[in-house]
Amino acid sequence: MPGKAEGGISAEMREHMTPAIPAIRVQRDDFDAAAESRLLTAGRRDIGALVSFVGLCRDEAGALAALELEHYPGMAEAEMMRIAQLAIDRFSLIGLTAIHRYGRIEAGAQIVLVIAAAPHRQAAFDGANFVMDFLKTSAPFWKKEHGQDGTSGDWVAAKDADDSARDRWIKE
Repeated sequence: MPGKAEGGISAEMREHMTPAIPAIRVQRDDFDAAAESRLLTAGRRDIGALVSFVGLCRDEAGALAALELEHYPGMAEAEMMRIAQLAIDRFSLIGLTAIHRYGRIEAGAQIVLVIAAAPHRQAAFDGANFVMDFLKTSAPFWKKEHGQDGTSGDWVAAKDADDSARDRWIKE
C-alpha cells in the first residue's frame, strides 16, 4: 500500500504516535506472561494486536534436567534495549516487553518472554519474531546443559539456523 511503512503505518500517522518505551528485564525469577500483557495494555485503546512469545527450556531427548543460563550484566540489558528499539522503529510497535531469565532453569520452565504491541497484527508478529531472532544471536547469553544423570555438559554452541533466521531481517 503506498505511503505505508514496513509496520503498516503511514508517515502521517507515525508523526502523531507517542514513541514506545520498551520494558526490558534480565532476571533470575520466573515471569507471569499474562500479567506482563495486562501491564503493557492497561489503559490503552490504540493497540490492535498483541503478540506474545514464551520460550521454554526444552528437553529434546529426555536427558536434560536443566539449563544454566549466564549473561553479561549491563551489556545484556543494553543489547536487548538496542534490539527492542530497532524493532519499535522498524515495525511501528507501540509497546514492547522483553524479559530474559538467567540462572538454573529446569526443563519445561520459562526462559524468555517477548510481547509486541502494534496497531495491526502483522507488525506485532514481525516485531516479536525480529526481537527473538536477534536475541538468540546478538544478546550476550550463554547456555550450559545439565543432564538428568547429574552430569554437566558443555556450553551450547550457536546454531547456523539461528544466524539464518536473524539474517533474513538484514537488508542488503
